[in-house]
Amino acid sequence: MEDKDWLDLLAKREIQPTAIRILVLRAMMQAGRSVSLLDLENMLDTVDKSTIFRIITLFLSHHLVHSIDDGTGSFKYAVCSASCSCEVSDLHTHFHCERCNRTFCFKNIPTPVVKLPEGFTLDSINYVLKGLCPDCAAKEGK
Repeated sequence: MEDKDWLDLLAKREIQPTAIRILVLRAMMQAGRSVSLLDLENMLDTVDKSTIFRIITLFLSHHLVHSIDDGTGSFKYAVCSASCSCEVSDLHTHFHCERCNRTFCFKNIPTPVVKLPEGFTLDSINYVLKGLCPDCAAKEGK
């Protein structure tokens, strides 16, 4: 992607572009998978943790990224698609590899929606499949 593309992504979500925000967004996009705060710290070793956390919080509040609770105790973050508004209908399945600890977004597999009893309202669904990613499965000969 070019600099203009990063700027367009931020503009669509009404986020003022700064050099550090573009740096964080670029790192997330280039990772090709969801990333934790620690992953971003390691990728951006010149940026302090609190700055990265504030940027992720901003991105979350503007629906540029979504968070994933994959059961590891550390939230992962992934860039939303252009049409995502982080509504229940936008949610998708995630896969957590139990060997390499990476979490992947399966954007083409929607989460199953359960019909709730009367009076309950649904705000979010956390649907995580666990197993081995293709790389780790190949290493085990599966």
